[in-house]
Amino acid sequence: MEIRKAKVADVPGIYHLIEQYAKTGQLLIRTHTSICEDLLSFYVAVEEDEVVGVGSLYIYDESLSEIRSLAVSENHKGKGIGKELTQIIVDDARLLGIERMISLTYQIEFFTKMSFYIIEKETIPQKVRKDCLGCPKFFACDETAMVIQLN
Repeated sequence: MEIRKAKVADVPGIYHLIEQYAKTGQLLIRTHTSICEDLLSFYVAVEEDEVVGVGSLYIYDESLSEIRSLAVSENHKGKGIGKELTQIIVDDARLLGIERMISLTYQIEFFTKMSFYIIEKETIPQKVRKDCLGCPKFFACDETAMVIQLN
């Protein structure tokens, strides 16, 4: 298995993996176009030319970033792929000099093990303005906001 920056050829695999989680309400759906537009932010885990894991780094400003669209295929769970993707994304944000990274998630235990801790959504207005206002779950959001200090 290889973890690397995404390529154009990975877009269908990225879309398919995110779509699986979006159908269960665990991730927000991404269109092919939005994946292409943000392709430089995506990292993939690939095994035999199949995308088996994905995650992306979104930068709000010099003080805040977010790990987004983190997903691992059902057949590859429990192999540490999510942990490796998260660590690479955290390390890259750290190298860029960004102060904090957030995640809005249902996977509290996973992110706690990765040194994230729970915060109030009101402390991340950048995220609320960017994504939450247009989200269908805005008035009944059940995700937990978490953060890790990077620098």
